[in-house]
Amino acid sequence: MKIKLTFWRVVFVVIMILGAWGTVVRFTQGLGAATNLSDQFPWGIWIGFDVLCGVMLAAGGFTLTAAVYILNIKRWHAIVRPTVLTAFLGYVLVCVALMFDLGRPYNIWHPLIMRNPHSVMFEVAYCVMLYTTVLALEFSQIVLEKFKLEKPLKFIRGALIPLVIVGVILSTLHQSSLGTLYLIMPTKLHPFWYSPLLPVFFFLSAIAVGLAMTIFESSISSKVFHRQLELPILQELGRVLYIVLWVYFVLRLEDLINRGEMHSIFVPGYEMYFFWLEIVLALIAPMILLSIRSIRNSPGGLYLSAVLVVLGFITNRLNVSITGIESWSGLHYVPKWTEYSITAAIIAVGFALFGLAVKYLPIFPEEKEHGTVAAHESATAPASVFVANAGN
Repeated sequence: MKIKLTFWRVVFVVIMILGAWGTVVRFTQGLGAATNLSDQFPWGIWIGFDVLCGVMLAAGGFTLTAAVYILNIKRWHAIVRPTVLTAFLGYVLVCVALMFDLGRPYNIWHPLIMRNPHSVMFEVAYCVMLYTTVLALEFSQIVLEKFKLEKPLKFIRGALIPLVIVGVILSTLHQSSLGTLYLIMPTKLHPFWYSPLLPVFFFLSAIAVGLAMTIFESSISSKVFHRQLELPILQELGRVLYIVLWVYFVLRLEDLINRGEMHSIFVPGYEMYFFWLEIVLALIAPMILLSIRSIRNSPGGLYLSAVLVVLGFITNRLNVSITGIESWSGLHYVPKWTEYSITAAIIAVGFALFGLAVKYLPIFPEEKEHGTVAAHESATAPASVFVANAGN
């Protein structure tokens, strides 16, 4: 079979070569040679982005399945499968990324038998492990359906509601507990981001990003795989996203006021610039866009709002895990090229696997002749082409 050489295929190959090179450096020469981490700054982008952001970006799995199977919002059923696929791939790749960051990755099984119920990290490890298993079972019905394995398919479908309930509980626990990890450093984390409400902020932001990622991936899939958007569904998601952003905004503002930090957000400085970048991207800009009916009801407007929310809360996670700790550590952390290359390779693999799954598995329902609206052609550009080419 002749493979057509395209720009995005070349980009994918280059990313994978650099990622493979970085992987060799990491596992043959250790963390010291592969990263700019140190005892004073032990967590970099492999935790800040690959893990904290990766878990958050996969939050649509529990958000949408809970809405469809527990709250019985059946009209959202069409977007559950791609959302579960995204969540499953996200958690698997988070586990892969964690293997790079662990000093001794071959000991990753230790929490299974060396339990410490007083540790937040222990709870996160167990919840992520169990929720990944739940997602695998939820996703398995798609594979079983593809190969017409009726008996196991019937069993999985019968257990689907309990699986969803367990998944929502586990995801709720570890999404918030990722914020709890940073409650132990009140003197180390900058006041812009340290708060007793960090677990609540992490959970609410996960819900917001879960909704935004559903809109984002639906827009990309519409462009790349020629699937028509269920625009009324995405409009509903946009309205719910608008409400969640307002709840997060009010709580964040009240928290800053109660802690006496409002004056600090107008004092020029390194942290202030990143704080405002986060607030504008995650809250102010998308809230303004979603408040305008014509934008909120258009595919392009929803896509732009979703992208801003995703970028904004990625900035938030990086601020909490990196920017907010730099002043205390006395270091300015800049990731080494190997850290960037491995992260980029993990992301590229995620796009490629999503493309392959959509191509060969019944991820999307059969297209309807009525009741759907095609996405705006310009809504998705480079990322969509990248997914298409990586998955072919």
